Amino acid sequence: MTDARLRILATGGGATLQDSGRHGFMRYGITPAGPMDPLAHATSNRALDNPGGATAIEISLGGLSMAAEQAPVDVAIAGGSFRIDLDGRPLPGATALTVRPGAVLTIRAGRSGAWCYLAVAGRIDVAGTLGSTATHTRSGFGGLEGRALRPGDVIPVAQVRARVGDPARIEAPWLERPVERIRVVLGPQADYFPQTEIEAFLAQPWTVTARGDRMACFLSGPKLKHAGDFNIVSDGIAMGAIQVPGDGSPIILMADRQPTGGYPKIATVIGADLGRLAQAQAGTVLHIFAVSVEDAVAARRAERDALAKAVGLTPVIRTEFSSEYLLGLNLIDGVVG
Repeated sequence: MTDARLRILATGGGATLQDSGRHGFMRYGITPAGPMDPLAHATSNRALDNPGGATAIEISLGGLSMAAEQAPVDVAIAGGSFRIDLDGRPLPGATALTVRPGAVLTIRAGRSGAWCYLAVAGRIDVAGTLGSTATHTRSGFGGLEGRALRPGDVIPVAQVRARVGDPARIEAPWLERPVERIRVVLGPQADYFPQTEIEAFLAQPWTVTARGDRMACFLSGPKLKHAGDFNIVSDGIAMGAIQVPGDGSPIILMADRQPTGGYPKIATVIGADLGRLAQAQAGTVLHIFAVSVEDAVAARRAERDALAKAVGLTPVIRTEFSSEYLLGLNLIDGVVG
């Protein structure tokens, strides 16, 4: 039974429902979707004692405003440095709070980061597709009618739990990641490039372009040259695979990538750095470093160990008292004649 609802009041586009992804169907041409920043997605859920892969709202640079209906809903927001306010009161970029009916929660793009996640203390009650609620808009799968959220949408929340109360800062130091440094494992088709081109790929800075979306991140910089043909027999695409098509400009495939591709992949971003790459806004200059498979596994293990700990919540102390805030309070205790 639905206990409460979240109503979308406004959004600039790009907000979807995402769980950890739709796994096990790549052989049928169905990619997982899921969060662009898996670590931030899991952190927002862990702050509310949810399973790390529970359904949350993924919010892009378009932002989102919402309100609770029928009952209060406790939420946690984590990811990039977005601007968050509740009825005009600014809150930390990573925060947990109770949204009561009548209050308006607004999330806008901030100074850095491209994605953030809003988890609920309860369960976002939408039907799954192939065992997952992850939205893949190109396929029309999952989420709310297989599409991005839009104003007027109502998201049902079941099994609501009181978890937070007054706003609290989420203490998650593992989200403080420098997006400019991205680690990769070379291959699987590094042999399609001369050694000099691989060295150039690792030595030169790359700039994130404005062309990217949930499917891919496009890089600009000097063109890479193939050793010969730039076509291969199409094979599977992992999230983070870096394809180099004929024009020599690297493309990093992300959450909504295609299941197979026919361009050689010079390297693959390690799992622990997928989130930091996703958070890089257009214009960010990246430096790419090659590491071993063992290093990649160790980084994922460290990420897992960090998430296994309880996520700290520190109460937010109000230091600003606007006239709007004061007028909304009953400041008279009593009148004595």
